[in-house]
Amino acid sequence: MSLRNFKTSNPVFNGYFWEDGKSSPKTMTVLGIFIKSMIGMLVIAAITVYLWRLSESGMSMRWFTLGGMLGAIVVSILISFKQNWAHILVPLYIISKGIFLGGFSSYAHNNFPELPYQAIGVTIITFMVMLLLYQWRIIVVTKKLRSVIITATISIMVVYLISFILGFFGIKSYIWGTSWLAIVFNVLAAIVASFALLLDFDYIERYKNKAPKYKEWLATWGLLATLIWLYVEVLRLMQKLAIRF
Repeated sequence: MSLRNFKTSNPVFNGYFWEDGKSSPKTMTVLGIFIKSMIGMLVIAAITVYLWRLSESGMSMRWFTLGGMLGAIVVSILISFKQNWAHILVPLYIISKGIFLGGFSSYAHNNFPELPYQAIGVTIITFMVMLLLYQWRIIVVTKKLRSVIITATISIMVVYLISFILGFFGIKSYIWGTSWLAIVFNVLAAIVASFALLLDFDYIERYKNKAPKYKEWLATWGLLATLIWLYVEVLRLMQKLAIRF
């Protein structure tokens, strides 16, 4: 079957593997994605630690958090339209996410120093568990499962977007508080983020050694986006529980 006839269901990967499938003799490999992802995570970690130090010295992280988030969104949109620029845009996305995470997690690091490390541990463990569940076919990625995960993901993102917009008008959404409703929402979001990893694994497996080499950057972008989302949800949940109890 031609890659052009296969339509993906992952919002991050949508359309990446349909075009230019025969334009390059080199193909996407799991090793290439792994190396790029590891380098990306190391860069994000370095930026985050640097911003933690600035935060400890008294510098406000508000604009770093907002700027990093907006930068990542803009770069993601550019990647969607300029996929052949991925080798330039994905590193910019990584830097933006590093700035965002540095600002976002600085509060937790300053007030609950162990929480960011615990959140990283939970994220890694979740990643490994989901990978094993996928590899052993305990969970099979079917069309129905893809639809459920994507629908849940879009719904959560819409809630976040509405809450973000309401914040500009001084209306605080329930999801930012420490109520049980807010905690349950975070738990559900973390579960959806963990299941979204299955889609990343599925697409990498489908197109390894088939898609053009440059699309390793796109696969890396998708995987990092999911991992960062999972980490953010886990850290937010831990913060709420720490404050509440």
